[in-house]
Parts: sequence; C-alpha cells; structure tokens
Amino acid sequence: MNTWMIAVALLGACGSEAATEATREATSAANEATNAATAALEQAANVATPGTTAANAAESAAENSVQNAANAAENAGEALTAVVGQPAPGFELTDQAGQTHRLADLRGKIVVLEWINPQCPYVRRHYQARTMTGLVSAFPADRVVWLAVDSSHFVQPEGSEAWRSEHGMTYPILQDASGAVGRAYGATTTPNMYVIDAQGVLRYQGAIDDDPRGRVETPRNYVREAVQALLDGGAVPTPQTQPYGCSVKYEDA
Repeated sequence: MNTWMIAVALLGACGSEAATEATREATSAANEATNAATAALEQAANVATPGTTAANAAESAAENSVQNAANAAENAGEALTAVVGQPAPGFELTDQAGQTHRLADLRGKIVVLEWINPQCPYVRRHYQARTMTGLVSAFPADRVVWLAVDSSHFVQPEGSEAWRSEHGMTYPILQDASGAVGRAYGATTTPNMYVIDAQGVLRYQGAIDDDPRGRVETPRNYVREAVQALLDGGAVPTPQTQPYGCSVKYEDA
C-alpha cells in the first residue's frame, strides 16, 4: 500500500471516531441538561421563598433549564414527560376564580391531580356517582390537596365555576387552555389521575378505578389506594394503570 492510500485510510478512521465521539457528547449534553433542570426546579421549590425576587429568579432559572433539557433531549431522540418515581413537573396555573396555584407551594402535602372536562360523558358519569367529590371528603384536608385541571382549549372560568356549583365541588378547577401542563404530564384522557407524594415525587398515574363502563357495583379505586398508602407511609400498590375516558381536547388535537 503506497503512502497516499495509507493517509486516506487513517483519515477515514479518524472521521469515524470523531462521529462516535460527537454522538457521545450529544447524549451526555442531554443528560447533563436534564439533571440541571431537575436541580434548578428543586432549588426553586425548596430554597427560595415564594413571592420574593429570589423566588422569581430561581423559578426563571428553572424554566430556562427545563427548556434547555427539552431541547437537548429532543436532539438526542429522548422524550421529556412525567414519570412515576421521578419528581413531578412543576406548574403554575390560575383557577376558575383567578387564584394562582403552584405545585412548589404544596410541598409537604400529598397532591391529587384530576384531568377534567365537564363535556365528557365519562366525567359526567363519575360526578353523578360522586366518585371524585366523595373521595375527596374521605381524606384529611390538612394532608391531601385535590386539584382538577381542565386542559380543553375552550375552557372558560365561568363554565368551570358553574360545574363546581352544580356538583358541590370543594376543590378548584385549574385553567390550562394552552395545554402546556397537560402535555407536561402526558395527560391523554378525562379523567386522567395523578398522585404526588409530600416530597413532590409522582407516585401514581392512570385511571380513577378499574371500571371504565360503570358496570361494577364496587370498583377498585386506584387513587384511593395510592393516597391511603402514602398516608400510611407505605408504597403505592399499583403505581400505574391505563387511563380511560374522552381524549383531552388540546388546541391542536
């Protein structure tokens, strides 16, 4: 083999190694960005006092880190969404009365998130049966916070308040018309339930119970089991199930 052929072979080998190294660096960057996002979110929730300049700065830094992580994950071919056993995505939403709710402010309490759409037949059936409203009253209010979230692109505060009044709801309906929070949690149906522990970790995601058609006299309520297990200091027996109901009416769905 003459000198120029050897040179070409060496150049090709170096190019292959460079491509492999570039892929490795891209994946590493995505992982580092995701870790940075998690750290920033926890710092915003645990260190800064809500309502202060430091809190706003920390929250802004956290949001920037999340965006960087999302971009890096997308470039690496990974998805960024809520995962059982991992910190739940932070959010800030106003309810039907204009009051602001931040997940970070609820640290120390168990949080139940219920994706809702009053126009959905599944939701209507459950509210007629008092599946959700009855369950809320069974938990200690000082330890468990229940929040409904409506990610329908057409949601309006007046309609949410009318639904609350009709069904005697004691918990708010958060307005997520942009669908940003719904997508962050991967909410696909109404209802779609999430249970977050006192440390801010997602412990359950899925259906409210095991009776999609409403034909079982005493269905197994997965949310009741999850919340009670956390109240008792134990592990959630069934961390994830398949949610059922109507599709979430996102703006571009």
